[in-house]
Amino acid sequence: MRALAIARNLPLNGRSLDWPAQTRLLGDLAARAGIIVLFSMMAVRFGFDFMETGRVTGLFLLLSETIVVVLTLVRRAAVTIDRSMKARLLTLISIMGPPLLMPGAAAALAPELITVLMSIAGLSIVIAGKATLGRSFAVLPANRGVVSSGIYRIVRHPIYMGYLLTHAAFLIASPSLFNLTTLLVADAALLARAVCEESTLALDPEYRSYQSRVRWRVDPGLF
Repeated sequence: MRALAIARNLPLNGRSLDWPAQTRLLGDLAARAGIIVLFSMMAVRFGFDFMETGRVTGLFLLLSETIVVVLTLVRRAAVTIDRSMKARLLTLISIMGPPLLMPGAAAALAPELITVLMSIAGLSIVIAGKATLGRSFAVLPANRGVVSSGIYRIVRHPIYMGYLLTHAAFLIASPSLFNLTTLLVADAALLARAVCEESTLALDPEYRSYQSRVRWRVDPGLF
């Protein structure tokens, strides 16, 4: 009982956290650790593939995921966050997809120059979006401040647009049924995640105003 009482009032930076707050903190730490583990496995797999084949398309995808890891570790606290099971499941599926991809032994569907250029374009969009977003980046749907400048004037989720482009480039470079299935599931969850995020962000009048100015979520003319 004494140990439980101490645990329920575990101090953090000189403050005591209640039990729900401690649970959320541990969950957040576990999520960050899980992302790091998945990324590390991906880095090893793609690194060996590059050393064996010299293919660089996968390295661009790896770099994109590196940015996710870094911003996940330094993101700012959320004003509003969606901790529902639906949000958690969509986030988990969309995040787990890329680290599970396998550099394929099958011949690429297009010359590497094309997939590299696609990857560079996608990565440039991701970097532009995340540079604008900064520490407002979120994993779970959350409001860490409304951002409407830069590339966010074109679509409301430009980072996701960049992801889809780098994913397509990788699939062309490493075609396989496993990679196709993995990306179809992960990217479907990614698009559903964008809709889920907006239900949280739309609680903010500033974001609703932003929605009225920028029509498309991910791809102008399509979604």
